[in-house]
Amino acid sequence: MTYDNLDLKIINLLLDDGRASLRSLAEELDVSVTTVSNHLKSMEEEGIIEGFKPVVSYPDLGYTVTCVLMIKAEGDGLRDLVDELRDEKSFINVYEVTGDFDIIATGKFQDTEDMNDTIKNLLNKPMVRETNTNVVLSTVKEGEDIKFEY
Repeated sequence: MTYDNLDLKIINLLLDDGRASLRSLAEELDVSVTTVSNHLKSMEEEGIIEGFKPVVSYPDLGYTVTCVLMIKAEGDGLRDLVDELRDEKSFINVYEVTGDFDIIATGKFQDTEDMNDTIKNLLNKPMVRETNTNVVLSTVKEGEDIKFEY
């Protein structure tokens, strides 16, 4: 096997099975365990791979409501607002964006009351000018990773 794009091949295999052993990765790629280990260590040091975590089924844990929240920040409050949203446990994604709104956040909640309380708390903050909340009716695709071509 050539080592061209070995990192991408390792990443793709780990995306399929994040618990794959070094030995199974090495066998699949026809390289030594040491080679796989060295490539993984290098990718972690470079920040390409930031760790391994489970794929969580939020509904099975009681988080049955997902929303997409668009927020307009007031004046120069964007940085403070982003910092607060980063620390809010219910929001799993927070993006600063272009367009009519400044932030798009996706959140997971146990019920609509939980979601409503969280959004009302946000609306009471002076750095929030306006929000637009969309409740997800059906999840078509979520948390999928990009498979890399090599």
